[in-house]
Amino acid sequence: MNTAAASTVSVIITAHDAADTIADAVRTALAEAETAEVIVVDDASGDDTAAVAEKSGQGDDRLTVLRCAVNGGPAAARNRALDIATGDFVAVLDADDFVLPGRFARLLAIPGADMIADNILFVAESAGPGDLPAAPVVSPRVIDLDLAGFVRANHSVRGSKRQEWGFLKPVMRRAFLQAHGLRYDETMRLGEDYDLYVRMLQKRARFRVSTEVGYAARWRFDSLSSRHSTADLQALHTAALAHLAAEGMDETARAALGVHAGELRRRFLLRAFLDRRAQAGRAGALLSACRDPLTLAPIARGILRDKLSARRPAPASRIGRLLIE
Repeated sequence: MNTAAASTVSVIITAHDAADTIADAVRTALAEAETAEVIVVDDASGDDTAAVAEKSGQGDDRLTVLRCAVNGGPAAARNRALDIATGDFVAVLDADDFVLPGRFARLLAIPGADMIADNILFVAESAGPGDLPAAPVVSPRVIDLDLAGFVRANHSVRGSKRQEWGFLKPVMRRAFLQAHGLRYDETMRLGEDYDLYVRMLQKRARFRVSTEVGYAARWRFDSLSSRHSTADLQALHTAALAHLAAEGMDETARAALGVHAGELRRRFLLRAFLDRRAQAGRAGALLSACRDPLTLAPIARGILRDKLSARRPAPASRIGRLLIE
């Protein structure tokens, strides 16, 4: 018996004020034969997200819509769905994205993995499943990712485009998550996916990535990273330090995690400095920074980097491009 072909997927969609986009997410997830259930968690939306999701299911009994009275963030909402998921694998689908036909069949046909991801096609906000841009041609292959390789694929390298493989949306073996007691960190509202993937890999999860396209992500020019708070960055840096402190890693993985933690520390310190400058003025912010001289260099480098970036042309749109090129 081909166990991969018999496997089922629980699709988790967490949403906040996503009434304009969630219908595509629900419909395309339900269209996959391998989908055992679609669990939508409405994270205290102020619009008709839950009602639109229910209507999109057209009576399909595989659809469950849960409503949160208080907005707890995507990690808490995903954990609520994980608690009731029944599929062999779980797949997170953002409420403004959608699945391409045959995605789960292709992923589940890849053997020997606890996490299986595919390529992401970035599309315009107005795009839907029926009007996708032609995807660039990539050589089809399967990449085996270890912890060091995954972390390095999220590093910022001067002169190179950041890969940002933390954006990948793998199907994850539910039994692996259960066996290791793994859930999303509910203190995080930034990088919660990356954090979970790192902790899975630290538990020796087998991560395989196909270069074939199966996931469409709507691209917004006002990136989420520009709206993250200092507290978000602090929580992400705290998680990075916890990753670094974990035991049982080889030195290559530990070195990669150290570089990533350093990058996050610099981002957090700069954002905290800018917050203080907005509240107490330039002099007050500098005085505060001088109390810890070790913070001055990363803050100065961050300010210089921002000024240089402002002189460069605006980043090119990702519409019509792939995450893995």
